[in-house]
Amino acid sequence: MPPQVSRTLGKANTGQNPHHPTKTQPKRKQPVPLDERLKRLFTSLCVQIDGGHFTNAIKTCNKILRLDPADKDAPQTKLFLLLQTEQYDAALSLIGDETSGEDPDHTFEEAYAMYRLHREEDAATALAKLKETERDHRGVLHLEAQLNYRQGSYQSSLGVYNELLETADPQSEEYSDVLTNLTASQKHLDFIGTGSLRALDALPSSITSAIETSPPPTTQPTVSLASASAPLTQQIPDDSAVANKAKKVRMKRVPKGVIPGVTPAPDPERWLKKSERSSFGQTGKKRRGGGGGATQGAVTENTPAPSHSGKSTGGGNSYSKGKKKK
Repeated sequence: MPPQVSRTLGKANTGQNPHHPTKTQPKRKQPVPLDERLKRLFTSLCVQIDGGHFTNAIKTCNKILRLDPADKDAPQTKLFLLLQTEQYDAALSLIGDETSGEDPDHTFEEAYAMYRLHREEDAATALAKLKETERDHRGVLHLEAQLNYRQGSYQSSLGVYNELLETADPQSEEYSDVLTNLTASQKHLDFIGTGSLRALDALPSSITSAIETSPPPTTQPTVSLASASAPLTQQIPDDSAVANKAKKVRMKRVPKGVIPGVTPAPDPERWLKKSERSSFGQTGKKRRGGGGGATQGAVTENTPAPSHSGKSTGGGNSYSKGKKKK
């Protein structure tokens, strides 16, 4: 049996503590397989679409396409998201991209994007292609009707909307939308058929050309004050009408001793300083002008009238008595 000292030295040489085991280095994580990463991205994509987070869903589609450029579901989903977020130029570039291929199934999306970009001629060409391939579904009919309405073909638009209305469910949202658009098309046809536009033909050519070429007014017409004064004076109501329309006074809010309509209104300047009131300084002027504040020369019943003999007495005027002779 070896001595205890050598056993202790051996442990000391190894640098290990008998009470604490040695720590092992963490193992490096293995990279996630490509199939697992794609599965996680598609799961996130479904959650984002269900939650309405279309912008983040487009970023997820880009991640999927970077990992698997040959995937067929990601481009279709991205195209749907671009149309939902009204990025029509990006949708058209995606359709014409060489990586996505010229799929005939994207012709309807192409026509819809051109319609929203007000490229009516290109949209009509795309719709013609759809009719050649015999893909006459309801979306194509809706787009055709809207395109005819924008181009002014109200009769053609009305016919397509009537066809859609006959096959639509009366309880669905599509039925109400089709009915609204059909009513708008019918109103335009009625307006044209009643002769409202044909009445312009009876006017001289100079007037009709001026109406067609003149821009719409940008400001409201101004009315001179002299011409507007007469009708304004006729619209002023009398005192009886104002009194009838006045609100009834609540007696609970009226102070004691005040009768509405009888007691004079309080001074509106009672909250101002005396020096800031309009009546400041007028009291003194009245006193100086009218002599109401002076008592010199006043005659009372107990005071004898002054003598006019020209002789000054001892009880005469104090002014004449104290005046020095020159």
